[in-house]
Amino acid sequence: MTFRVYLSPPDVGDMEKQYVLEALDSGWVAPLGPHVDQFESELAELVGVDHAVALSSGTAALHLALLGVGVQQGDEVVVASMTFGATAFAATYVGATPVFVDSEPDSWNLDPDLLLEHLTSRARAGRLPAAVVAVDVFGQPADYDRITAICAEFDVPLIEDAAESLGARHTSGPAGSFGAAAVFSFNGNKIMTTSGGGMLVTNSAEVARRARYLATQARQPVPWYEHTDIGFNYRMSNILAALGRAQLARLPDMIETRRAHRKGYTDRLEPLGVRVVPDAPWSTGNAWLTVVLFDDDATPVRVRERLAAERIESRPVWKPMHRQPVFAHAEAVLNGESDRFFSRGLCLPSGSTMSTSDAQLVACLVGEALPA
Repeated sequence: MTFRVYLSPPDVGDMEKQYVLEALDSGWVAPLGPHVDQFESELAELVGVDHAVALSSGTAALHLALLGVGVQQGDEVVVASMTFGATAFAATYVGATPVFVDSEPDSWNLDPDLLLEHLTSRARAGRLPAAVVAVDVFGQPADYDRITAICAEFDVPLIEDAAESLGARHTSGPAGSFGAAAVFSFNGNKIMTTSGGGMLVTNSAEVARRARYLATQARQPVPWYEHTDIGFNYRMSNILAALGRAQLARLPDMIETRRAHRKGYTDRLEPLGVRVVPDAPWSTGNAWLTVVLFDDDATPVRVRERLAAERIESRPVWKPMHRQPVFAHAEAVLNGESDRFFSRGLCLPSGSTMSTSDAQLVACLVGEALPA
């Protein structure tokens, strides 16, 4: 189906054209170049970290982050169950086994109580995981004050999957500033895009150095091609970085528009008994996607079908990883929250290109589809 209102389409304009044309005219078309260096510097400054490495995708950044903190074949990695598949897939790329931990009800992110329970149990058994990957789902930072303290107590490295949360803030710092490393995604549907791409950010010079090394095919510094490690073709091109720099300059306005859409949905839908998921007490999200929660399992399906009939895209929330067929035999520490979110939640159109009148129409159609 061709939608007329999309869930989260790219928002690009004249500034992006100007930056990309400049990159083309400069002759820096191949991977790397001055825009890559500037994009890394500007994003690191925004997040408040020392190092940023521009990569081909957020998934590549997750892969290198796990390698950077020392995850190896046969290790276990704790992964938030409420997430997109790439978070868990990256653990398998290094030969590790994901163990899924359920959500807490305020932000739908990794539950610190379950994490503490799991790490305590593993410590008694003498088999702690090699890393914990927390996810900032739908642009909402996880409860990092508690998660960071728990990981530090057990000396387990924390990786922040901030793929969806660029520009969001936790009370203790910007999204992407937590853990040994964090990752962002610039996929086409994210709050800003480079069409495809990602970024690894960290305060560790060694993690950044190793990521750059592995991302450029692990080439040794000699005149010929020599490799002592298996490397990857993961670096971002100068042209995509130029697009990213323009998007980054416009990010505050795009966040403001998305948050305005979420407020409009809240004003129109909450009087009808529909819960629009708000910011958690500890954070200000970027409103990448506005998510609503219904009181039963049937209503999200009915609303989605009603919107689709008007060529308006909506989407169920992430199907938890512990329910994915590919991870049918994986261990999971559950409390039922992510299952509830999946069965009763729905993502509404949230893009910064969407007009106020289209957002009003979406809210009206949601209201019409509610049970009498």
